[in-house]
Amino acid sequence: MPLHLITDERCVNYHSPGHPERPQRITKTLEKLRGQPELKLAWDQPAAVPEETILRAHTKEHLARIKAAADAFDGDTPNHPGIHDHALRSIGGGLRALALARKGGLPFSLLRPPGHHATSTRAMGFCYLNQVAITVLEALATGAKRVAVYDFDVHHGNGTEAILLGKPGAFFHSIHQHPCYPGTGTKNVGDNCFNYPVAPRTPREEYRKVFVRALDALKAQRPEVVVVSAGFDAYARDPLAQETLEAEDYHWLGQSFRALGVPVVSVLEGGYSNDLPELILAYLRGLDGR
Repeated sequence: MPLHLITDERCVNYHSPGHPERPQRITKTLEKLRGQPELKLAWDQPAAVPEETILRAHTKEHLARIKAAADAFDGDTPNHPGIHDHALRSIGGGLRALALARKGGLPFSLLRPPGHHATSTRAMGFCYLNQVAITVLEALATGAKRVAVYDFDVHHGNGTEAILLGKPGAFFHSIHQHPCYPGTGTKNVGDNCFNYPVAPRTPREEYRKVFVRALDALKAQRPEVVVVSAGFDAYARDPLAQETLEAEDYHWLGQSFRALGVPVVSVLEGGYSNDLPELILAYLRGLDGR
């Protein structure tokens, strides 16, 4: 199964001084991946995104606000010139990854901005449009009967949960630190959204047990496609949380998704340490079965 990296270097063309969601997350990772000799990577571009695909997850009013982007959306989520186009390419990364996964590939969408905090009506938490929710709804609209999200970002994927809540055939699993931003995800919601809050500074061995519990629950739902919100901010030296994971844990996650035996779509969310390139490489090595 070939590894595919989906990226577009235009995604580094916005920033706010001092903001943790910075272009170097992508530039340094690209430098690392292009320089490593171990993995054979096929490089791909994001897909085109029809507006009707976005409107499965977001309201017309929200999309219009993203296009206009006259003011900051909140203290964490500034306006940037062209942010609509950047967010569109992130969505296109998820859609391209879905197509590749269905053909037997192992795709990873390496783009910014992230998306899992964006609700149908609100940009927040560095996120403008929710590419993971849109990818799930695209999979369901194009033949899949059961699609599951596995969100291992250290922050609760509140936007993905809100969009997918009650959607037939969609399942959502989020493993995240609590208390932590955005303060949600303390319990299961509805019949299809499952939350696994983890206390700050939880030992790695205990954290991995939570990962396994969520993965076992996901397997029991027999998904035809799994969409992964791949956030690397539960890492021990990430500046925005207080968790304990190491590169070996992300390698294990990659191996675990490969072993599912169904199409797996991985989409970058968070991860704000200088070690992000090493963490992504470890995850990809796991996906590749190494």
